[in-house]
Amino acid sequence: MTTQALRAPALTVNGELTALGDISVHTTVLDWLRDRGLTGAKEGCAEGECGACSVMVARPGTDSQTEWTAVNACLLPVASLDGQELVTSEGLGSPAELHPVQQEMAVRGGSQCGYCTPGFICSMAAEYYRPGRACGEGDHEHGPNGFDLHSLSGNLCRCTGYRPIRDAAYALDAPAENDTFAARQDAAPPAPVATGMVSTEGEFVRPASLDGVLELIAEQPDAQLVAGSTDLGVQVNIFGSRPSLTIAIDRLEELREFSFGVDEVRLGAALTLTEIERRLAGRVPLLAQLMPQFASRLIRNGATIGGNLGTGSPIGDAPPALLALDASLVLASRRGERVVPLAEYFTGYRQTVKDPDELIRTIVIPLPLAPMTAFHKIAKRRFDDISSVAIGYAVDVTDGVVREARIGLGGVAATPLRARETEAALVRRPWTEETVRIAAGVMAAEGTPMDDHRASSSYRSAMLGQSLLRFYFQGVGA
Repeated sequence: MTTQALRAPALTVNGELTALGDISVHTTVLDWLRDRGLTGAKEGCAEGECGACSVMVARPGTDSQTEWTAVNACLLPVASLDGQELVTSEGLGSPAELHPVQQEMAVRGGSQCGYCTPGFICSMAAEYYRPGRACGEGDHEHGPNGFDLHSLSGNLCRCTGYRPIRDAAYALDAPAENDTFAARQDAAPPAPVATGMVSTEGEFVRPASLDGVLELIAEQPDAQLVAGSTDLGVQVNIFGSRPSLTIAIDRLEELREFSFGVDEVRLGAALTLTEIERRLAGRVPLLAQLMPQFASRLIRNGATIGGNLGTGSPIGDAPPALLALDASLVLASRRGERVVPLAEYFTGYRQTVKDPDELIRTIVIPLPLAPMTAFHKIAKRRFDDISSVAIGYAVDVTDGVVREARIGLGGVAATPLRARETEAALVRRPWTEETVRIAAGVMAAEGTPMDDHRASSSYRSAMLGQSLLRFYFQGVGA
């Protein structure tokens, strides 16, 4: 075994410190809670699609010391929350004194069968406490109280209907001055603690430093790294995966770098998508377009940018955008660090140049950015869906001529890829409809799209060409 626990792993739940006990290292937060009688959180899908399992955890905030963050309890191994703080629907209020979110859901008819309600409550409460939520005029996705309906995009209701749930969300005022959950945000969240757990199904380790992680994967290169567990959790729940060694890397400071400099943007691999979205605050327009279309808020609260790249999936949403941004990856191992252009990172289906003893440390985006950018996602649903095709654009037009063009594609080959032939058909040519129509014909033949349950090969090819025309006619970034 690589390690032994130096302390009894425990988790603060609804204000009470509770030992994790003698459990499998692959036990999810959801199963652990329900085994202890906290049955508000439910299992609906076991893969982060429905939000019936939503709970709140105390995480480092971007606009406050602590931010109450809604996550899918069905995906996270409870061992990953050792030393952390969690609140379930039962901990928000009581039958005698409902929490404001619970009260509004009750009086506005936001629940029928009630199965999904606790999950909605936790996701809604996290948005209720979001720092910076300000009143305004509202629009079709934001209430006059500043409530962002995207915070509920990962919660499904099959019988109530969403209007009364939306009404409850839009009726919420600011938290009261004596609100204990709001006051809690002024103090730092629990610091990560070194964890070592062993069970008959394997071992779970949270090293105290990046050096500790690199040492472990050098010794055991088949170890499973885990951050948000939005991919691994599905493998464990649906496909019965049981890695013999799981290493948590989500709270390592060395993997949480963020800087926006003169020449480059640096994003730590363990930053969640929500953290990146809020810290960038629209300064990289292409990523600002990507984020709302990337799964749901519940998933983005846990999923990391390094994890999305680390899987090597050909249908991940981040690679096409990052390819268009000409991003590079800093890969780290005990042997040192090396920089790999993302365009050279993918080598085959879920295969990359990353060696078994390496991990992604940082994503680097060069500056300045192209003035014309866009992210197009073709999927069956507008939000919270897997791409059939995803395209990232970054084009620089000077004096009516295309000076530079980078186009990243996902879902049309065994790997994400650059549309090199289409780029060549655009560069040094006038930015006109004629040029774009010719290039669109080239783009329709990029990659090797396949037929599957999401889309046919011919549909994917057609969407590639139509996407470039849409980019031109919408004049994105012009």
